[in-house]
Amino acid sequence: MKTRTLSLAMLSAVAAISACSSASKTERYQIDPAPAARSMPDKIGSAVLREVSLPQYAADQEIAFQTADGAVRTDARQVWADDPRRAVTLALASQISEVSGARVIAEPWPLSTPPARQIEVRVDRMLAAADNTVRLSGSYYISADGGDTVRRFDIAEPIQGSGPAAIAAAQSRAVATLARQIAALG
Repeated sequence: MKTRTLSLAMLSAVAAISACSSASKTERYQIDPAPAARSMPDKIGSAVLREVSLPQYAADQEIAFQTADGAVRTDARQVWADDPRRAVTLALASQISEVSGARVIAEPWPLSTPPARQIEVRVDRMLAAADNTVRLSGSYYISADGGDTVRRFDIAEPIQGSGPAAIAAAQSRAVATLARQIAALG
């Protein structure tokens, strides 16, 4: 009898946990810039893009946003669909290639012929700010035998709408803008 009472209690607990978890489903969002048409000449050639360096809050799975009091907050139910470092790196490589015709591939380099250049991006800030923009700022470095390029970037992309889907869309546009800047300055 005692075993049956314990089993019923355990079954009740499992049912309660299941009800709670189904009520708070996780929503996943992608960093996914729209396909771009080739719009500038290839100044890069072939390049390996190292994994993009992100601040901790931007590298976490939960989508970060800033509130009016300046705090950076997250909601455990709203997360990125992929690891943010990986997603930004792949999206950036793809966008640079699409807009310029360059062959930019995220590391590790899979081809037998080595790349002519190496690109490194270090992000200082990637945040849905309290002013209703996504701020993307930092530096990028392009190294090649013929010389090195070092540039700062500071991109503000308006958030059109509200919620995590609007943040993801603005962040995707900011990554696309950064890709155009890198492709133009080679």
